[in-house]
Amino acid sequence: LFCSSGKDTLVKWWDLDTQHCFKTLVGHRSEVWGMALISEEMRLVTGSSDSELRVWDITYIQEVKDPDEPESKKSKASSPAAEENTEEDETLELDEQPEERLVKCSKVGSIMREGRDRTVTLATDPTGRILACHGTDAVLEVFSVLSEEELQKKLGKKMKKAKKKAKQNSEEEPEKAVELSLQEEIQRVTNIRASSKIKSFDSILSPKGELKIVLLLQNNIIESYNLNLSAPVPQAALASRITMGGHRSDVRTLAFSSDNIAILSAAAESVKIWNRSSLQCIRTMACEYALCSLFVPGDRQVIVGTKTGKLQLYDLASGSQLETLDAHDGAVWSIALSPDQRGFVTGGADKCVKFWEFELVKDESSVQKRLSMKHVRVLQLDEDVLCVRYSPNQKLLAVSLLDCTVKIFYIDTLKFFLSLYGHKLPVLCMDISYDGTIIATGSADRNVKIWGLDFGDCHRSLFAHDDSVMYLQFVAKSHLFFTAGKDSKVKQWDADKFEHVQTLEGHHKEVWCLAVSPNGDHLVSASHDKSLRLWERTREPLILEEEREMVR
Repeated sequence: LFCSSGKDTLVKWWDLDTQHCFKTLVGHRSEVWGMALISEEMRLVTGSSDSELRVWDITYIQEVKDPDEPESKKSKASSPAAEENTEEDETLELDEQPEERLVKCSKVGSIMREGRDRTVTLATDPTGRILACHGTDAVLEVFSVLSEEELQKKLGKKMKKAKKKAKQNSEEEPEKAVELSLQEEIQRVTNIRASSKIKSFDSILSPKGELKIVLLLQNNIIESYNLNLSAPVPQAALASRITMGGHRSDVRTLAFSSDNIAILSAAAESVKIWNRSSLQCIRTMACEYALCSLFVPGDRQVIVGTKTGKLQLYDLASGSQLETLDAHDGAVWSIALSPDQRGFVTGGADKCVKFWEFELVKDESSVQKRLSMKHVRVLQLDEDVLCVRYSPNQKLLAVSLLDCTVKIFYIDTLKFFLSLYGHKLPVLCMDISYDGTIIATGSADRNVKIWGLDFGDCHRSLFAHDDSVMYLQFVAKSHLFFTAGKDSKVKQWDADKFEHVQTLEGHHKEVWCLAVSPNGDHLVSASHDKSLRLWERTREPLILEEEREMVR
């Protein structure tokens, strides 16, 4: 048997042999979000959208009705008392076939949670002695389920008190049946307040009575708490927390170093440098909300463009910030290194494309010169700049604008050359092939368009993703390119044959960005699911017919 709950407010019991639902509990007013089974007590606890945890007693019924049973026995079963019971049961359960009933569920009562919102996770520890739950906030509520021995002790004490009270009132008064309430059987232990909203948890109770609870938080931190249940007033103490490694928020930009070894990832709070082969984080540097990034030639420094319009320069050896420049009045949406590696270009929400050069400056405090950035030229446009890219021969600059067009300019004179018009929504990403013959653009209208850079003609429009195309990059020395979409997929395409080559599935949420290594052997992608995924090119040939057959 197994039990399931759903948004339809029902809890259903299923028989795996017959693969049918044989019982439905209907005692909930809203969606049932969580369920826990207390195995020793044979009790089911359910949590829904209100602050009530409903507790149900489960009894297995051994006698399953025999189809050859005589009529006389059948008539005996339907006595008036039995009819009354069935009427009461109808409010809690709907049996498709009452004669084939396998378990009986009856509501014992409710435990009230302190949280007002819906139950997110409801679970017991492996022993079934601890029940814990949390809502959409940062508080975990812990309850203790008394064992049979503890229940008998408690019941004995309660009976003694009741007898004493009965003697005081009147000796002739008959003794009332003494029972333990549900609140006495399942007692509140304490509330644990985490540093952020809780996403899930797990707990384990040691034989000595110490409870260990581990929490996974919304900001990607894991916290561990210890709780001594034998103490008069149990208090949860933070034992440890895992914070290093991943980012606390979504990674919005990625970059590969020129030697294919280091990977840069930047999010709302930090820039991290990862070793590609060991997958270890080797540097973490605090930054503002990052939107774009690049490795400075030589791979000793990195530049990050932020949401507030700043350019931040970091030194990797010391892990320190060398310089911060106010580059744009709005967000710096895109950054591109010039092919001659002497400078770079940035595009921002202030409708400007700015050209920068690297220079060595001497600080007063130090003897050695350090790297700096110098603003050289500016190209003023009519719309916000979303993406900028250099052609490999450094003659042309492609600029994607908020008016859904891509404009191509000559770099030396900044004169207008071509306008690529055809996307229904703004172009969020683009890239130019290694030979400078084609440009591929990815848009929020879910399409990828492949254009010729000589006349600006559209070679082909491809329906690429089920949602916005967020990032696009060509593989070095080829006309193959990768796209990342909000549909959680990374896809590879052939710009010569206009074919979909393969889909890389692995992310669970929107993929914000990707980076292809300079040698084309590796690809790294970052998603809203808080993960970075590294993909490696294999040596086995890819047969398109087989890939399409697998998709079908």
